[in-house]
Amino acid sequence: MPPTGIAQAGTGCAVPTQHHGDIRHVVEAMVSARRLLFITGAGMSADSGLPTYRGRDGLYRAQDTTPHGIPIERALSGPMLRDRPEITWHYLLELERSTRGALPHRGHRVLAEMDDYFDAVWILTQNVDGLHRRAGSRNVLEIHGDLHELQCMGCGRREVVPDYAGFDLPPRCPACNGPVRPAVVLFEEDLPAETLNRLWAEVDAGFDVIFSVGTSSLFDYVVEPVRLGRRMGVLTVEINPEVTRISGLARVRIPAGAAAVLDAIWDEFLTWWPRT
Repeated sequence: MPPTGIAQAGTGCAVPTQHHGDIRHVVEAMVSARRLLFITGAGMSADSGLPTYRGRDGLYRAQDTTPHGIPIERALSGPMLRDRPEITWHYLLELERSTRGALPHRGHRVLAEMDDYFDAVWILTQNVDGLHRRAGSRNVLEIHGDLHELQCMGCGRREVVPDYAGFDLPPRCPACNGPVRPAVVLFEEDLPAETLNRLWAEVDAGFDVIFSVGTSSLFDYVVEPVRLGRRMGVLTVEINPEVTRISGLARVRIPAGAAAVLDAIWDEFLTWWPRT
C-alpha cells in the first residue's frame, strides 16, 4: 500500500521491457551525478488522475473554441481577467475542479526522495496543482504559479485555499471587495522574473542529467535547458508517451508514464547505492 496521502500509480502503466536498458543507462549516469534537473508538465500529474491540457484526451484538445465562443487562450488571458473576470473564472473553476482531491503519486515522491541523495535536485514545473511541493520536494520552480494561492487585485491581500468550492463567480476579496485572482500566469502575461532568474542561475551552475517528464515542450523556456544540456554533453532524458518538440534532443527517450518510469529508475538506482 502507498503511504498515506500518496496516490498509487495506475495499473497498465508499466515500463515496456525494451526500455529496461535505457533505464539502466540513465541510472549509470545518475550514480556519478551531483545535480539533476527535472522539467515537468501535465503528463507528470496524469498519474494522479489529472487530465492533460493539450495531450491525448486533454481538457482542450478537442475544442477550438470554448462554450463562450472564444479560444481557451483568450478566455484564460490576463486581458480577459481584467475586462470580463466572470469568463476567466468560469475556466479557472473548471481547471481547479480537475485537480480537486488529487494526491502526489509515486513519481512525485521519488523526486522528493532524491533530495537526500544528490547535491541538488531542481524541478521546473509548468503544473499549477502544487503536487511537487505537497510530495516534499524542496527545490521547486513553479513557473506558472499555483492555483491554490490567491491574491486580491485591489489591496494585494494573499491567502492559500484548499479548493474553490463555494466561490462566487468571480470571487471577491473579503477585506476590500476587490477582484481576486489566483497567483498563476495567464496567457498574455509575463513569466515571474524571479523564478526565471533562478532557473538560469541553476542552469549556469550546470546539471549532470536533465529530464523532461510529461511535458509537450511547447515553450522555449522548457526547451532551452534541454537544448543547452545536449550541446554541453549532458545526458538528456525524455519520459513521455507522446513524441514532442524535444524528442530529438533526448539522448534517452522512454515512451511511458511518469510514475512507472520514475519508480523503475529509482528502484534501479537504489540497487547501485552507495556510490562506488
